[in-house]
Amino acid sequence: MATEFQSLEELCHRLERQSFDRPPALVANAHITGGSVARALAAHDVPVIALDRNGDGVGSYTDAVVAAGEVTFPLADREGFRRDVERIADALDHEPVAFPCMDEWVHAFAETQPAGVRLPFADQSIIADVLDKESLYGLAADLEVPHPETYQLSAVDPADAAARLEYPFVVKPARKREFEELLGTNVVEVEDEAAFAEIVERAEVADVRIMAQEKVPIATGEDRSFASYVSPDGETHGVVGNARVRHPQAYGTSCVVDTVEDATLEAHARTILEHTGYYGISEAEFVYDTARAEYVLLDINTRPWKWISMPVEAGVNLPYAAYADAVGDSYTPDAPRPARWLYLPDYLAGLAGDGGPPDVLSTDEWRAILTGEFEHSQGLTTGVYRPSDPGPAVQVLETTFGGVEYYCSC
Repeated sequence: MATEFQSLEELCHRLERQSFDRPPALVANAHITGGSVARALAAHDVPVIALDRNGDGVGSYTDAVVAAGEVTFPLADREGFRRDVERIADALDHEPVAFPCMDEWVHAFAETQPAGVRLPFADQSIIADVLDKESLYGLAADLEVPHPETYQLSAVDPADAAARLEYPFVVKPARKREFEELLGTNVVEVEDEAAFAEIVERAEVADVRIMAQEKVPIATGEDRSFASYVSPDGETHGVVGNARVRHPQAYGTSCVVDTVEDATLEAHARTILEHTGYYGISEAEFVYDTARAEYVLLDINTRPWKWISMPVEAGVNLPYAAYADAVGDSYTPDAPRPARWLYLPDYLAGLAGDGGPPDVLSTDEWRAILTGEFEHSQGLTTGVYRPSDPGPAVQVLETTFGGVEYYCSC
C-alpha cells in the first residue's frame, strides 16, 4: 500500500530500495479510473506505481498501489514529463508497463516514448486517428458507421455550420483535454449566435480545434459503449456496457453501468478499431438517436475510463490482458457474465436532486453495498467505495468536504 504521495525524488529513492519479482505498472493519472486499473492489476499480483501531478486523486490511496508520487503534468511540460518517467524507470529492476488514464497522459506516453517503459497500445499516429474527433468522424463516414452530423470548423466557416445545424447545437473539441483546460468541460451546448461566437473566439485564441455538431435527440438511459482490449495480433476481448444512469442525466458522468448484448454496436466499434490498426484498451461510445432509430458513434477513448472495473467484474480483465501481452504472459478471460458498476457519490447526488432519475438499485443490492457483501460475490462492483480498501473512499470524503478539489473527474 502507498502510505503517502511522494515527491519525484522521494519516489525514486524508495523504488531504488524496492525489488519486484515482475514488471510494475505505471498508472497515470491516479484518480477514479487509475484506482480501478490498479485494483484490476493487483488482483493478478501486479505491483502498481501511481503517478500524478498532485496527491489529491483517490487512486493513490488504494491498497493496490505499492508507491505513489509526483511527475510533471504533461500539458504543462511534455519533455519534463518524459524525463520524470525515465527517472522512475531507471530506479526499477524491470521495465514498467504504462497505463495512461486520461487523454493528455495517453498523448504524453505515445508522443515522448519514455526510454525503458513498455507501452501496451498502438503508436501515436494510430491513436491520433482514433482519439482525434476530426479524423474519427471522417473515418466513421468512410466506413458508414452512424455518427452525428458534424462540421469541422477548421474546414467549414462557423456561420455556415450554424446555418446547417440550427440552434441549439453542441461544440466539441478535436482533442478533449485542451478544451477541458480552457472551458472546464468537454462539450458545450450553444443556444444562439452570440454564445457560439464566444466559444469560437476563445478556441481560436487558445489554438484549440473545435467542431459544431447536431444536438442528438438521445434516448435517456440508453447510452452504450463497447469496452475492449485488442492485442497487437488483433485478438479482441470485450463487453458492451449500458450507461443506465448519468449525473446530470443528459450529458453527465456515468453512475450506473450494466452489461448488455448488442452485436450491431459491437460490430461498428470493431470496424473502426480494425480499420485503424489500433491495439490496446479502448471504449467506443454510442448514444441512441431517436430520430434515426439507431445508435450513433460519439467517441472512442483509447485508454481506460471511469467504469473500467465493470468489464473486470463481468469476467474480462482488460488491464491485465494488456499487461500480460506487454510482458509476455498469457491471459484467458472468463466467460462473460452480467455485471453492474456503481459510482456512489454521483449516483446519490442525482437521487437527491430535483427531477433526478428513479433509484434503479434493488433492496438486495443496497444491502450488499452497505454490508460490503458485494465484494465477495459476483455481479456488482463500485468505482471507489470498497470496505476492504477504504483509502480511496476516505479521499473522496476529504476532497468533497475538506476544501480540496481534484482537477479531473475521472
